[in-house]
This record gives sequence, structure tokens and C-alpha cells, in this order.
Amino acid sequence: MAAQRNALILGAGIMGLCSAWALARAGWQVRVIEQAPIPNPRGASVDQHRLIRHAYGAQAGYMRMVDPAYAAWEMIWAALGTRHYVETGVLALANHQGGWLAESRAALRADGHACADLAPDQLTTRFPMLSDTGIAAAFTLPRGGALLAERIVAGLAAHLATQGVVFEAAEVTAALPDRAALRFTNGVERSADLLILSAGPWGPRLLGTGLTGRVVPSRQILVRLEAPPEFRAAWEAAPMLLDLAEDGGFYAVPPVAGTALKIGDHRFSRQGDAGVDPRAATPAEIEEILALARPRLINAGAYRVLGAQACYYDVEDREEFILEAVAPSCFVMSGFSGHGFKFAPLLGLALAAAAEDTALARALPGWAAGRDAPAPGLLAGLESTT
Repeated sequence: MAAQRNALILGAGIMGLCSAWALARAGWQVRVIEQAPIPNPRGASVDQHRLIRHAYGAQAGYMRMVDPAYAAWEMIWAALGTRHYVETGVLALANHQGGWLAESRAALRADGHACADLAPDQLTTRFPMLSDTGIAAAFTLPRGGALLAERIVAGLAAHLATQGVVFEAAEVTAALPDRAALRFTNGVERSADLLILSAGPWGPRLLGTGLTGRVVPSRQILVRLEAPPEFRAAWEAAPMLLDLAEDGGFYAVPPVAGTALKIGDHRFSRQGDAGVDPRAATPAEIEEILALARPRLINAGAYRVLGAQACYYDVEDREEFILEAVAPSCFVMSGFSGHGFKFAPLLGLALAAAAEDTALARALPGWAAGRDAPAPGLLAGLESTT
């Protein structure tokens, strides 16, 4: 009988956990290295929510990955025995007629997605907490919602531990792709048949030239709000809000499953150090986010700030995912910014398939970047369940 192959994964965020899940399903013995307790409160994956929706501007490749992503999440819910997801639908707004909203609308309709335009008076009738001042275009989508990120990370880690995946708390000083090895702070090195590097904003420092210049950490601010009493019911029934103004857009996640109304910035700061910077948001950072949202809110001054914090993304210039073999037995996962979470189970399945087939490994980067259709066999783990 052949010896069981072993995989070593650096990072227990959503990418590392979904890779561990997919590899364990494929028969690998998996060990996950994480520097802090899971869910790591400093990790890019650990927040109350992450959004999943089809609207993707001109990036039609990612739009077409969303349906397979939903199917992959169904596999996760089946494994966990619960669904950490709330369907909200989507409301997209813009203060101009072109750009991201127009590109999304065209791509969605070309692919057969129900996309309904809203006139300003319809907007305020359906969503009384929002102002129509300055709105040039708006549409709604029925499909889309909030993935309850922190609950997913905690639940998936607990499930994997029952399936034989080993978790080890340790700090790593360097990744050694050519040897499929990691070097720890005590100087010890550990190798495996397969090494997966999914260290989020710590990745460029650990991998060095493989990511330097391609990916940067980016400090992002999230603000949690309490709506005034007259609008609380409206927000509880509201869709996610994507307001993509050219001069600084924001997104809003309605209060779902016991969470607060949350707003965040679509822009990237492209600065900061995830390892040392405080996670508390400064008053100036909070005010910058609130200033983006106030023009859209009726009675904006009545909203109460419940809390605010920073999270860190790993950002690639074109917002294209990096999922590639950097050595024969080493894959790197990086550049997921704020939109990678929704695809994590799908990416994990594709990585597990590519680990078995060099042709699929060569096809993986173009598909993960949203440019190419999946090569035959790349999503075999998904196709076998549908």
C-alpha cells in the first residue's frame, strides 16, 4: 500500500482551511500551521461578515465563478451540518452612469442574471433610510448575501480537527518553496510532500521575492453602527449596499444573524503592517468612513457608532487572485483583497485537483485570476457532487 501523502499548510484563515478541507477529502494527511489561536483575531478572514454576489464590474470571469462558489459552499454546509449564510440580495448605487455599475449591469444581463434598474423615486420608496440625492443609477439583484465569516472559520477549523487535520500553533520566519518546507522561529525546519502558503498579508514577508512587488498589505477600516429607531426595521430587511462612487465608495452590510449594521471602504489604503499595527480604528479613520456614508443616509447624524476596527487585506494591483505553483511541490495563495473569501471552498477544490496533475497546475493561475475558463478536471471535486 502506498504511503499517505502529507501536506503542510501555512495559515488557518479561510484559504488555508478550505485547502485543508479539499486536500483531506482527496486523501492527504494535512497539518496546518497558524501563529495564533483560531480564529486568529488579526487574520484577514476574521470579521463578522464577507459578501458573496454576482456583480463584478467588467470582471466577467469572477462573475461566472460565483455560481460554482455557491455550490462549493453547499459542500461546506453539508460538512458542518449548518449554514453560516444569510441571503440579503444586492442593491448597487452610483453617482454616475458609467463605470463599475454599468459594466456590472451589462455583464449580468449578458449572462442571464436578473438585474432590475431602480429610478430615484423607486429607491426611496423601497429603502426609506436612503437618500436619492446624487444617485445617477441603481439596480437590485435577488441573489447575494452575507457569509458569517468568523463563525465559518471557527466551525470549519473545529470540523477539520475531527477529520484528522492537525493544527499546530507556531511562528514561521521563512517559507522554502524549493524544499516544500517552513522554517520556524527556533530554527527548526519542517517539510512535506506538498506545501501551501496561505499567509494573507504576512505572505510577502515570508515568501520574499515570490510576492514582493505583486502583493501589499492594506489596512481597511470597518465601522459598526446602530440605526435610529425609525430605520431599524428597514435595515434589518435591507439588501447589501454597494455604493461605488468614483470619489470614494463604501459598502454596507445589513444587521443579520445578530450582527450590527456595518460599513466599510471600497478603496485600498495599501499601507500598514498586519503584524504590529493596532486593530483599533482611530477617530480620523472612523470619520473618513462615516463621511462616505452620510450623503446616502437620511438623518445620518442619528446613527450611533458601536465600534470600529481595522482588518488587513493582501492586495494585488488588478484585484486578481494569485494561486500558482512557485515550485513543483509548493503553491501560493495570495492577493485576495476583500473579495476572495466567497471563493475559498472553490479555490480549495481547484488547488487539490492541481496538486495531483501538473497540467491542471499550469492552468490554475489564469482561472484563479478570472481570465480563463476552468480547465477540464480543475473543478472535479465540485463536479462529482453536482
